[in-house]
Amino acid sequence: MGKLTKTSIDALTIPEKGQAFLWDSELRGFGVRVIPSGLKAFVLQYRNEEGRSRRIVIGRYGVLTVEQARKQAIVKLAAVVGGADPAEERAQSRAAITVREVCTWYLENAEAGTILGRKHRPIKASTLAMDRSRIETHIIPLIGTRQVRALRVSDIEKMQMDIVAGKTAKPRKEGGRGGKAAGGPGVAGRAVSTLQSLLSHALRYDIVENNPAAGVRKIAGKARTRRLSAAEIRALGEAMEIAERNEENPTGLAAVRALLLTGYRISEVIGMERGWLHADRGYVHFPDTKTDGQVRPIGQTAIQLLKALPEKRGLSLFFPSDFVDRPYSGVPESLRALCAIAGIKGVTPHVLRHTFGSVAGDMGFSELTIKALLGHGARGSTQNYVHIDEALRLAVERVSMKIANLLDGRESTILRLAA
Repeated sequence: MGKLTKTSIDALTIPEKGQAFLWDSELRGFGVRVIPSGLKAFVLQYRNEEGRSRRIVIGRYGVLTVEQARKQAIVKLAAVVGGADPAEERAQSRAAITVREVCTWYLENAEAGTILGRKHRPIKASTLAMDRSRIETHIIPLIGTRQVRALRVSDIEKMQMDIVAGKTAKPRKEGGRGGKAAGGPGVAGRAVSTLQSLLSHALRYDIVENNPAAGVRKIAGKARTRRLSAAEIRALGEAMEIAERNEENPTGLAAVRALLLTGYRISEVIGMERGWLHADRGYVHFPDTKTDGQVRPIGQTAIQLLKALPEKRGLSLFFPSDFVDRPYSGVPESLRALCAIAGIKGVTPHVLRHTFGSVAGDMGFSELTIKALLGHGARGSTQNYVHIDEALRLAVERVSMKIANLLDGRESTILRLAA
């Protein structure tokens, strides 16, 4: 046993079960604990005034350096000499912590990158933005003042039903998407998922003693089945021609067309950079998507659209804002304007994505191929096929060409597409 160092901690053997410790030779009671998952945390072992042996977790190795943890251990040991009991104080603090306080802790630490999410990486900014919205709009207003220890499954399920009933519905902030933050099963289920996740993080970091949301049954949302019919795709194409003559924003119009021709998510389209497009090989390499980095196929009609877009202010984005150096944010407004001209309703960017997948299904492509085209799957299905499966290249070419022909009025045969 020697002085704790980064080298000695990195070399610590991970146990198959239970936990293992490595103690510091200079500061008595200071050590590091490792569990089978590989998680390592600094700990402090001491005896309080009553002579009871107590152990507390100082912090996670990797979040804290050895020296930072050592300094905190010295401070806590000094408090013990003065009669304090850090373990008891922490237990009392955890017992009294409210949902609002846990939410604040989660948001602050997730923004700082110290909480690790999927695949042991910092939580993505896009995920955090959605979590913040659900926390501030639904979770805190309904149960923010409740102590976590006092929450029951029934309390959280009541929160869920209150969201479904629209009790937290309110007008959105100026510039926000849509006109109102509404309720509904889908919103309620996602709010519960956010609560389950943040409480799970808090439990792992020893902020709370339990996760009362773990056993909650999430209400199932309605499946989104809206898609464009062949006639609606044609009408949208005609509306694009009218909008162009009326000098509507060309970036927004091109982005809407790109959504239809690729089936990509709106965040993927507006955030796409020129260096990600490999036109000669027919794919786009997204370094970071909803399901992690992916290689996704793209048809020649979409490639031609992207290559024709003018560069703005030397930015790498295909769809930059007209005024600031960030992605264009007016696609929903452009789509609403086009739908108003075309006389069609209930169309969102996701409907365009769903339409792409539905057209592929109508053309006889398999479910696995469609999932690969859309980038579904935890591992990113396309990663396994784009370089070796010529059928996938054929699929994206045929689907994007079919949609392009409908948009441009070149498709003579009426597709039997569901409305």
